[in-house]
Amino acid sequence: MNLKLISAEQVHASLHYPEFIDDLQLTFAAPHTMPPRQVMLLDSTSGSHDAFAMLPSWNDEVIAQKAFTYFPENSAPAQTLYSQIMLFDRKQGAPLALVDGMSVTCWRTAGVSALASRLLSREDSETLLLLGTGKLAPFLVRAHISVRPLKRILLWGRSPKKAAALQKKMSAEFPDIHFETTNDLPAACGQANIVVSATGSTEILVRGAWIKPGTHTDFMGNHHKDKRECDTELVVKSSVYVDSKENCFREAGEILVPVAEGVFSLDQVKGQLADLCRAIQPARQSAEEITLFKSVGCALGDLCGALTAWKHNGLNF
Repeated sequence: MNLKLISAEQVHASLHYPEFIDDLQLTFAAPHTMPPRQVMLLDSTSGSHDAFAMLPSWNDEVIAQKAFTYFPENSAPAQTLYSQIMLFDRKQGAPLALVDGMSVTCWRTAGVSALASRLLSREDSETLLLLGTGKLAPFLVRAHISVRPLKRILLWGRSPKKAAALQKKMSAEFPDIHFETTNDLPAACGQANIVVSATGSTEILVRGAWIKPGTHTDFMGNHHKDKRECDTELVVKSSVYVDSKENCFREAGEILVPVAEGVFSLDQVKGQLADLCRAIQPARQSAEEITLFKSVGCALGDLCGALTAWKHNGLNF
């Protein structure tokens, strides 16, 4: 069997919202295996954060192994992150494809965020606040628009220039939705029905005192056990869900810091994404409930994105 190479351009042509969100929901609901991801420093003695990571998963159709390198000190034209996904046939173990991992990561990260919103936010949510203006931001906008009747999207970023560029780009793509930039996070949090944070910040950006009843919040930018994008108050006052307990209970400071403070416990996390997709764990219980979804990224989303792209390109077992 010839190994197929699937490029970033092919991935982008293959995946669409909300259909891919439907695929994610079915994938997380179906039987699967997802071992803990492994992130390894390449030199733990040098003070460098250069790392190599592996994210394996499998279901009845395929085995997927995502691998990525992280070199945060790289300067242009080099990237800080490189990623590929290997697909194997689950029945016979034969290699099927090597899929561009960077493009799949954008699609699945935003797709999982929107899937969590579909399951946890109020169905009448009309205002979204997005923190972060990086490569992921347009995907998050598109994904969330596909699952809720959004009329207004507030954009916040540390760079006003990037926020303005994102506003212009998204306004042209979705002329019926009002986009605006904001530099007043307390006020913006108070207006939003959904708050999504996808930043590289190591400092708290969103505080519980700013979040009104009925809001759904989502934090995906932090992967450090002692850092966080939101404060303890928000976690304590929310119904908390995660993409993967195995990964978040090792890496998510949003949860682990309140645990270390003695005001929250891991058993207070209501469930993970697969539980919600299987309806094992009830989702939102009232219009006033505040929900919080924390994700650090999990391999099953990569499997789903790579498999969808493989099938879309006319390939079969």
